[in-house]
Amino acid sequence: MSNHQKYADFIWSVADLLRGDYRQSEYGKVILPFTVLRRLDCVLEATKGAVLAEHETLKAKNLPAGAVERMLKNASRQSFYNTSPLDFAKLLSDSDNVAANLRAYIGGFSSGAVEVVDKYRFDEQITRLDEAGLLYLVTSKFAGIDLHPDVVTNHQMGYIFEELIRKFSEISNETAGEHFTPREVIRLMVNLLMAPDDQDVMTPGIVRTVFDPACGTGGMLTAAEEYITRYNSKATVKVFGQELNPESWAICRSDMMLKGQDPANIAFGNSFTFDGHEGRIGEKGFDYLLANPPFGVEWKKVQSEIEDEAKNRGWRGRFGAGTPRVNDGSFLFLQHMISKMKPVEHGGSRIAIVFNGSPLFTGAAESGESNIRRWILENDWLEAIVALPDQLFYNTGISTYFWILSNRKAEGLRDKVILLDARGSWTKMRKSLGDKRKLIPENQIEELTQLYKDALAISADESHEHHAKVKIFPRHAFGYQRITVERELRQLFAVTDETADELAEAKAVQKYEDRAALLDAVKALSGTTCATKREMESILVAHFKKHGLGAHGKLAAPVLKAVWAAVSYSDPEGELQTDYKGNPLPDPDLRDNENVPLTSMNSTPAERVAEIEDYMKREVLPHVPDAWVDYTKTKIGFEIPFTRHFYIYTPPRPLEQIDTELKSLEAEIQKLLSEVTK
Repeated sequence: MSNHQKYADFIWSVADLLRGDYRQSEYGKVILPFTVLRRLDCVLEATKGAVLAEHETLKAKNLPAGAVERMLKNASRQSFYNTSPLDFAKLLSDSDNVAANLRAYIGGFSSGAVEVVDKYRFDEQITRLDEAGLLYLVTSKFAGIDLHPDVVTNHQMGYIFEELIRKFSEISNETAGEHFTPREVIRLMVNLLMAPDDQDVMTPGIVRTVFDPACGTGGMLTAAEEYITRYNSKATVKVFGQELNPESWAICRSDMMLKGQDPANIAFGNSFTFDGHEGRIGEKGFDYLLANPPFGVEWKKVQSEIEDEAKNRGWRGRFGAGTPRVNDGSFLFLQHMISKMKPVEHGGSRIAIVFNGSPLFTGAAESGESNIRRWILENDWLEAIVALPDQLFYNTGISTYFWILSNRKAEGLRDKVILLDARGSWTKMRKSLGDKRKLIPENQIEELTQLYKDALAISADESHEHHAKVKIFPRHAFGYQRITVERELRQLFAVTDETADELAEAKAVQKYEDRAALLDAVKALSGTTCATKREMESILVAHFKKHGLGAHGKLAAPVLKAVWAAVSYSDPEGELQTDYKGNPLPDPDLRDNENVPLTSMNSTPAERVAEIEDYMKREVLPHVPDAWVDYTKTKIGFEIPFTRHFYIYTPPRPLEQIDTELKSLEAEIQKLLSEVTK
């Protein structure tokens, strides 16, 4: 067992004191903030006297708060400090006032540290522990844990806190999926994100930035940092994140404080309406961006702000490509991340994000989702889609996918997209955790990572049939023209017993002042049939005139339209209907739509018309010679039908084999029945 795991297990043993007064899923509400406080207490111990002395000196100088904070941080030699004379040892010296003293001690921390404790809602736990008679016991337990930096390094402390988070997540199955991503999923995701950069990250003295706009408890940020430092212990990795859930934000920010990262880099709030990193990184952007945003979460609460940005800022904002439907904000996260990519001239960026299947294909041609996919593919940012096994996450069993994007794709992958099928790369867990019943074992993570690296190394002219699990397509393969195919409108005309009833339902007729007379007139024509519209028109005009309807038998346009709808019906042997120029009218009932695959991302309008004409000659006209395309309705769409590309046809079993099995079963049933009757 590793040293950090022993520490984590010892700290978690505090749960023995909480049993009975706390549910299992609530242990973390006490253990995590207490661990943070004890670590900060140990870190600040060496400079405690200097900070208290400096604080006394500064009181008399009446300096601005910002200046005081900077000077106290200098005195503590940390990004935080505490001006209270109390520490964990002194808290225990007054057993009757632990609650009041603990609150006073917390109040002595610098603003950033206090904010973290507040987001844990730790004051509620102090009250609850005090009322249960547990506060002194728990405090003394933590006071006995040595977390001084010369005993536990920042790196080790990070591991200890991660282990505590993992324990907390595993016993909080009901909500784990909202805040925690399985560790093996993060590991695979980071491996693929960093795959092309193994050599780059070994450069001495490199500085790399990592950003997660839905960082939860910070697991992805930690994994990215570990990946880089594993290759290069001298590398500097700066992590940035933002989180909406207060408790998850507090955990993440605590983790960064304990590891020596700048906790101010973890912003609190909604990434869509409050960009916590706007302007902080200038025009440079981040090197790596990764996220596992909530699946299928609607963004109705912030709809007005997002649509205002899309309308008013356009391409200068984040949502110039469009917005998805309001019940799924997945693409909003991706657009937010794309807005924070480094320009290629500054080194470019790589993005990895977890989606469910919806962003692959949801939305018709030229809908918000389709236009976002089009924007991504037209800019040649999409590097790969990776299909993951189902039942991989804590709070959902649905299929999920990695989308990997980059504005610095390998030369051989320009104009191409990798599809990697990892749906079969899993093993069953011994014990389910919520909806999580599968995990990706380490050997399969290594196999998938190598497959991905091999795909990245493909040359520009190599075949896309790379491996059974890997297919590589030109990006235009996901585009299509949605065309509207029309057929000639041919009609016959008749007045039946049902015509007047149908006409009575029309809105225009319901508002018509002579409605009763009109319906009576139509009923009187029951049994009339005509082969041409002109013939029926002459009969109707004469009949309506006779009944004093309209001006000389001619009804108002809306009413007349309703009458024609009631007395005409489509028939392939009927009269061809045309407009005033003699052009055939389309039959709405025979209207159809076809998707014509794009042959290039850069086709001209004339070339795209030619593609449609070729498609019609090949696929449509041999079957329906009277069909034509209404080009005014043609739309460009993009979708990624992942499953279709990996579908393997399984032919049905021969009928003889099925018949033999049925006869065998019948014989077995007869044998069993005969035994019963005996």
